[in-house]
Amino acid sequence: MSNILIQMLLIGLVAGVAGGMFGIGGGAIMVPAMVLLVGLDQKLATGTSIAAQILPIGLLGAAVYYRSGKIDLKYAVLIAVGLLIGNLFGALFANQPYISSETMKKLYGIFLLLIGIRYLVGR
Repeated sequence: MSNILIQMLLIGLVAGVAGGMFGIGGGAIMVPAMVLLVGLDQKLATGTSIAAQILPIGLLGAAVYYRSGKIDLKYAVLIAVGLLIGNLFGALFANQPYISSETMKKLYGIFLLLIGIRYLVGR
């Protein structure tokens, strides 16, 4: 197996573990790893991350949380509807000709920084 295929498999594995533990993966793990470690273009990494998540990747992890009584199905369905619609609008925006990969990278960095500060500082 080629080096990039092994890297992609490891990125998926790390994102899967993080997804199962923290509910994160695509944006927080896969996209930065593909951009910073593998050297993919920001938009290519974003699209690849979304494509990787089309299948029900969280199904087995969700089953474990469900059995433990740690899922509110009503909230999950509402979030899924929002994700479906929001993902469409986000993709339409990101793929406008006036939005460069460099702009996307900067917007994404600001987003992660703000989330990190919020987690570290709290309310």
